[in-house]
Amino acid sequence: MAQRIVISESRAARFREDYARIVGALSRAVVGQGAAIERLVDATLAGGHVLIEGLPGLAKTHLAIALANAVGLPYSRIQCTPDLMPSDVTGSEVLVDDAGGRRFEFRRGPIFANMVLVDEINRATPKTQSALLEAMQERRVTYSGVRHLLPLPFWVVATQNPIELEGTYPLPEAQLDRFMCKIVMSCPEAEALIEMVDRTLDAEPAESLQPVLPSGRIGEMIEEAREAVIADRVKRAAVDLVLATHPEMASDGSAARRYLRYGARPRALQALLRIARVRAFGAGRGHVTTADLAHVAPPVLRHRLLPSIETTLESIEIDHVIKEIVASWSATHRPEA
Repeated sequence: MAQRIVISESRAARFREDYARIVGALSRAVVGQGAAIERLVDATLAGGHVLIEGLPGLAKTHLAIALANAVGLPYSRIQCTPDLMPSDVTGSEVLVDDAGGRRFEFRRGPIFANMVLVDEINRATPKTQSALLEAMQERRVTYSGVRHLLPLPFWVVATQNPIELEGTYPLPEAQLDRFMCKIVMSCPEAEALIEMVDRTLDAEPAESLQPVLPSGRIGEMIEEAREAVIADRVKRAAVDLVLATHPEMASDGSAARRYLRYGARPRALQALLRIARVRAFGAGRGHVTTADLAHVAPPVLRHRLLPSIETTLESIEIDHVIKEIVASWSATHRPEA
């Protein structure tokens, strides 16, 4: 175990430098969204899909495009509308003529890219949304009984607007759970808006962003992050944090009992630890701490907890509930830096 820690610490130094390059590039392209940028990079390097929520005009789409350009990977974009069909996402068979006669050939859809930007995902019908489920979980597409593997690495970065009501179809729990984290973008402050005007009034930096990493480096970083050591004590702390979201297991008077109907599932535990490993390496450490768990808990849990009817009627934000749960958990586990 000691030798593994030394190897991880050595690679963490290079990882931290490249991590900073990606974050710096995105910060130059999208102004005033520092927290969202770091969370997006963390989830990407953890190999997970990301759901970005925010009001129109907050650069959700540009942030995803900037990330694809910064890491130097091909990306495709799917603009969701109510009339979008599953075959518009996955592809379909077409009849072609060649020397051997007529035959059906599968023409790949936009899902066959390293990074797929699904814009306004909640405007697609449930049938079309379901076309993404297999791709996101299994990294493949099945059409007419034939499986087609997707390129690796593979990410889905989806956006949605919280205020849209007409012509929208909220994502079901099964679909939400396939996103490693949910990022909420808010309006930048005044100084950031002034800087944004100076940079983007006559140009869009995200579109012209050049790769900041050598070819293939992003894949190496994903593999390197997996070397971060997770001590048994930290694993247990992560389990306790997930179980603390379950009202039937939580103590009387706890936030879970007061606000939630259902807690996070095992996939949340996996996401919590995977993103925590990236955060540890991004900080130049080869080991995960409980402070890492506390930091990544909101984006990992906010779309996986089902509030009670009373919580919804009283307009209590899910982030407030998570904050209470993490605070109570921290009192027991004493997160260290």
